[in-house]
Amino acid sequence: MATVVYPWRDVRAYVEVRLEEALAEFELAEKFLGEGLYRNAAGKAFQGWKAALAAAAALNRQILARRFSGRVKTRIGKVVERADWVAAVMPTGLMRAVAQILEEVYGFEVVALTDVALNIHEFYYNGVDEAGLLSRYAALDLAEADIRRLIREGKKFVERLKGDLQQRRGG
Repeated sequence: MATVVYPWRDVRAYVEVRLEEALAEFELAEKFLGEGLYRNAAGKAFQGWKAALAAAAALNRQILARRFSGRVKTRIGKVVERADWVAAVMPTGLMRAVAQILEEVYGFEVVALTDVALNIHEFYYNGVDEAGLLSRYAALDLAEADIRRLIREGKKFVERLKGDLQQRRGG
C-alpha cells in the first residue's frame, strides 16, 4: 500500500513521488499510443504533466507563495498554506497560472508544455472535431503529435527536476 505524501509534511518525498508518478503516466501514454488508444494516451500524458508540474511547484514553493498566499482548509479539515495546497492538488484550472509563475525558473517551455497538456486534456474529453468547435484538434495526427511531444518533453522536464532535487540535497 502506497503512503500518501503531502508537500506540507515532506517536500522532498512529495517531489520524488510526483516525479515517479509523472514517468509512470508518460510510460502508460506511450503504451496506449502504441495500441491506438489516442484519447486514453492523451489522458495519461496530461496526468503525467500535471504530476511533473506539481513537483516543480513544490520545489519552488517560495515563488508560488507570492501568488498563492494565505491558508486554506483541506477536505479533512487541516489548515495548510495555500501554495502547498495548490502544489498538492494542482487544480486543472490553475495549471496555466502555476506555469506562468514557474516560467521565472524554467523558462517559457513550462508555459508552452502546459498549454499543450491543456489542449490534449480537452481532446481526451472531446476527441477530434473537424469543425473545430469542441476540440482544438481537427485531425487525429495533430493530436497524436502533441501527445508525443508532451511525453517526450515531459520526460526531459522530469529529468531536469530530478537534477534540481539532487542539487538541493547537496550533490
